[in-house]
Amino acid sequence: MNHSSHYFRVDRTVSPRRNSAFDCANNFWLAAACVVLTLTVPAFAQYSVAVTKKTTTPQLRAVAVLEWTGEAGKPKACRIVPITIFDGEKLNDAGIYLARPEPMAIAGEVEYQLKDNGRTIGLFDIKNTGQEQGSWVGYGEWKAVPPPAPAFAAKAPDIIDPDSDDKPVLHRKKHADDPPAANSGSAPGTPTSAAGSSGSASAKAPAAPEDPDRPKLHKKDESSSSNKPSSSSTDADEPTLHKGTDNAGSSDSANAPTDPDRPKLKKPKEKPAEDVSRSESMPHVTDPDRPRLQRGKSNADSLKVVPSLMGLPEDMQQAVAVSDAQNHPDHAWAYSWANAGDEGKMKAQLEDMARTALGLTATPPPPAPKTAPHRAGVTAKKAAQPAPQPSPAPALQDEQFRVFELSYGSSATLVLTADTGGPLAHEKFVTLVAQPDIYGNLLILLKNVTDGAHLDDTPHMRIVDAVDALADNRGELLFELRGETSRQFALYRILRGRADKMFVSGGGYYGNLSSQ
Repeated sequence: MNHSSHYFRVDRTVSPRRNSAFDCANNFWLAAACVVLTLTVPAFAQYSVAVTKKTTTPQLRAVAVLEWTGEAGKPKACRIVPITIFDGEKLNDAGIYLARPEPMAIAGEVEYQLKDNGRTIGLFDIKNTGQEQGSWVGYGEWKAVPPPAPAFAAKAPDIIDPDSDDKPVLHRKKHADDPPAANSGSAPGTPTSAAGSSGSASAKAPAAPEDPDRPKLHKKDESSSSNKPSSSSTDADEPTLHKGTDNAGSSDSANAPTDPDRPKLKKPKEKPAEDVSRSESMPHVTDPDRPRLQRGKSNADSLKVVPSLMGLPEDMQQAVAVSDAQNHPDHAWAYSWANAGDEGKMKAQLEDMARTALGLTATPPPPAPKTAPHRAGVTAKKAAQPAPQPSPAPALQDEQFRVFELSYGSSATLVLTADTGGPLAHEKFVTLVAQPDIYGNLLILLKNVTDGAHLDDTPHMRIVDAVDALADNRGELLFELRGETSRQFALYRILRGRADKMFVSGGGYYGNLSSQ
């Protein structure tokens, strides 16, 4: 036990020499780590607070629908219905967006561009707003599109005197020691060059010999006019300039003494126009506490444009309206067919599909009458009759057919809306959206069929127009969802053979429409 402790003490006495070098190395690396940590801590402390991204005000883009009766440009009655506002991230309901108290989309002095198939047909300035059946609408004035600014005429180049600067020219400059040109004389009637007409050239050029017969203009010396002899002693051939004599009197009348009793004409003072509309102009009112009647503005807000379009009249027309802070060029949505006959074929196919959906199929022909078998040797008495033809298909009522090119280079998008006519309780409505495939067959992307008895459950989809709601040069189809007692508007995007619903105004009750 003692030996083990002895050896243990020996090891303890020997180990400090080896550990001293080891400890020095550890201390060196520890000091280096502290230095590095000291240098890196301020770098992390510099970004102790989260870096916030600088935000900018979003560029809003509003879409609305203008409804009017009468002539386009000069409507009898009109109103504008807000639909959407795009804030750069999503579509918002323009009917309630920042309603303080009226929605921002139809606030006063907001201007909309009226579009027809992508072309601007006019401007609409909102003057005041109101509510119809619980929905906000705007009233204003339809204005014509201002003509483009005329192109500025080319400005004539400035004529610079070549002798007034040191710029290089295509001819030799004139100098003071140059002899005068042949045509630079001052004789009367002799033409002078443009270069010789400058002030600097004429000052430097030597004076030409004076013509003794040339008339001169002399300034009359007023101080010596009294000492000069009369006009008879003046040279009659010397022209002079004299101040004209006034017809009202001679020149001596100015120095004549003023008559104090002479009547004078004075211009009467203009009296201020009497303001009959204000009681303060009454001069006899001296009592400050006396009540007065004064015409002023009413406390009620006056309407600049009186609402005139109410309800949904039969002759009501609609147009898309767009309001944007930035100017975007017109994007026409009309589709150009490669073959002129393709449009008629596609329309006929879509009409047959609409008739089938409405149950308006053509009546089959009646069966041919049975005839008795011919007997041998007996001649048929009756001549052969032509085969009966099927009755023509019933016509579609209130048909509307549109073809759009919703993006540059995209295929045709066909939209057809129609109904059967008749009383509303028995009337049927159909809306079809289709695109042709590579074989020329129509693929139905959206189908909506309803009747007058179920409009509150499945409204009638009426095409308004195509509109670029997101400012991305791609058009969306804008439909009016008209029910029996209410209506809304919906945006559909046609992309990759599908019709996707993007937005429904006023809630999503009518958004769950069948897209089969």
